[in-house]
Amino acid sequence: MKLTETLEDFYTVKINGMPENLKKEIGHFNVFKLDDYIGSTCNPLPYTRKDFYKISLIIGKNKVHYADKIVSIDDQALFFANPQIPYSWEHIDENQTGFFCIFTDAFFSQFGNLKEYPLFQPGGNPVVPVSSELAESLKSVYLKMLEEINSDYAFKYDVLRNLVFEIIHLALKTQTVTASLYSKSNATIRISSLFLELLERQFPVESISQQINFRSPSEFSSQLNVHVNHLNKALKETTGKTTSQIISERIVQEAMILLKQTNWNINEIAWCLGFDELSHFINFFKKNVQVSPKNYRLAEID
Repeated sequence: MKLTETLEDFYTVKINGMPENLKKEIGHFNVFKLDDYIGSTCNPLPYTRKDFYKISLIIGKNKVHYADKIVSIDDQALFFANPQIPYSWEHIDENQTGFFCIFTDAFFSQFGNLKEYPLFQPGGNPVVPVSSELAESLKSVYLKMLEEINSDYAFKYDVLRNLVFEIIHLALKTQTVTASLYSKSNATIRISSLFLELLERQFPVESISQQINFRSPSEFSSQLNVHVNHLNKALKETTGKTTSQIISERIVQEAMILLKQTNWNINEIAWCLGFDELSHFINFFKKNVQVSPKNYRLAEID
């Protein structure tokens, strides 16, 4: 089963071909009108991971299937997709419009760290409802992107990077939770960011021969060269959760994805997620999800 959609896959499905410069760029960016890729004649978006980022302005009734969650969009919303988590969305009605841009991690090399932003962090909410007024402002940003990418301006990709960050910050300003996050010290935020990056580096699990390396708070603190209590305090301040909670939530999320999306047996999934004993994985999963891995998979199939 194919777990990750590449940029080449995206262009093959959407426009039956790839841009000539796709393999020549250090990083890749493109922007589209959503109207051109919806309707009965369009291919459905499969539930899968992508190896690129995607920010969509979706106007119309939709359901977003993201990791193990389903989020309904009644009017308009921004959706922030990242390479770690699989997703798909389904259109509830035909009255759809909007825009989306796609880009690789390399496109923002030495131009800010996307993974530091809550919208792209594990456990964050990638769907941000927006007002009609804000939707109009966001439309103008996407239209600027479309105009800029077709221009001959030598520094247009710098402009496009700034426009992406404009969308990100407009979204963050609508979420009050970020106020407490950025009121913390730079050192606390840095430790938390390094921990989350190290945690996410282990995912996605895409092969039964791939096993995560770190699963305990002490293993992470050792890698980050900080005391485990210091790491726990930093994460508690920035996220409101303990180190163990964040690790467990991310492993549970990956377990749900693998149970839902692959045909690997449960013993293989347990090993990939760092459990040497199947019984330990079953007990861990039941403690966090309240059902066994087997029953969870059966419920998803039904």
